[in-house]
Amino acid sequence: MLNKKNLINQDKAKPDYWLLNHHVLEGMADWVRVIDGDGVVIYANKAMQSELGPGILGMKCYESICSLEECRFCITDRSMETGEIIQKEEIINGNYYSVKSSPVRDENGKIFAAVEVFRNVTRERKLEKEVIEKNKKMNKDLQFAKKIQKKILPKRGNKGPVTLDYIYKPSEMLSGDMFDIYNLDEDHIGIYVSDVAGNGVSASMMTMFIRQTMRFMKDDIRQPSEALSELHNRFISLNMEPDNYFTIFYGIYNKRSKIFKYANAGHNCLPIIYNDNKIELLENKGFPITTILENIHYAEKEVKLEPRDKMLFYTDGVTEARNYSDEEFGIEGILDIIKEKPDNILNHIEDKIINYSWGEIADDFAIILLEIVK
Repeated sequence: MLNKKNLINQDKAKPDYWLLNHHVLEGMADWVRVIDGDGVVIYANKAMQSELGPGILGMKCYESICSLEECRFCITDRSMETGEIIQKEEIINGNYYSVKSSPVRDENGKIFAAVEVFRNVTRERKLEKEVIEKNKKMNKDLQFAKKIQKKILPKRGNKGPVTLDYIYKPSEMLSGDMFDIYNLDEDHIGIYVSDVAGNGVSASMMTMFIRQTMRFMKDDIRQPSEALSELHNRFISLNMEPDNYFTIFYGIYNKRSKIFKYANAGHNCLPIIYNDNKIELLENKGFPITTILENIHYAEKEVKLEPRDKMLFYTDGVTEARNYSDEEFGIEGILDIIKEKPDNILNHIEDKIINYSWGEIADDFAIILLEIVK
């Protein structure tokens, strides 16, 4: 039987080479052992014997690592049988080890043993577990935030003289798109759509600021332009970085006069009014809500609406959807759908942009349809 002595001195022609190998193995911090064809430990380096004791020499390979049963998957057997280098993990005395088994050949190239290197990866595995646990908690928190974000969206259906429907799709778990509709008083309804730069947690938190601020102001401010100016002033007070900004289109509908007044803070997705006889873009310009500029004033426009008029609001996740040729869907894509399939418009737009981008939606998108019913 082979032993430590004749293993080291097997090649008499190269004693210095083998002696150097021996000193290298003895000086390694990783555990190293050699297993013969019978599964017996014929060599273990100093680091391994120091931890498990010198008595491991002559033991079966599984016994030497504190196991009473043979391994279900023996990498040594496979390594010696196939000549492959095989790797797996073992738990020894509560620690995790990455074990790599390599074949050992004699001067004729015949495999007569396997050398195994044990590297302690306990710290890495503990860190992985901590990361997994933190990710679980984070995912749980994100799921909760997602429920809250969806819960605060306005309900679909009848809103007095108008009806509301929408499709809301975050590209990630949370969205930077937000919209809302609410009664200002008996005669006026406010509606806005906003798009925060970026997406994810930080963008979703910004949507909460927008929603709460707009609703807080609704009882005191009746002009869309004044509301956006005040929103901008309150945003500046947050002392955010310049790369934190958002766009918002805000309009107020007078139920009695049927006048819709609106202002635009950089929202480049122009709402569209349409019915059987017309298609009209609500064009208006204005700077986004940002900390870079101060004392911004927004222009205000108005349009007269009629029963059966529909207003389509959307975010740039729709218009900026791209195909494999890197071409944007664009507002022209929306206008084409309105002309060709005006009924069930929301589903038609969603299906179209999903097919257009081959399902690879890179940004949040929201599509909101408001119809004047009386």
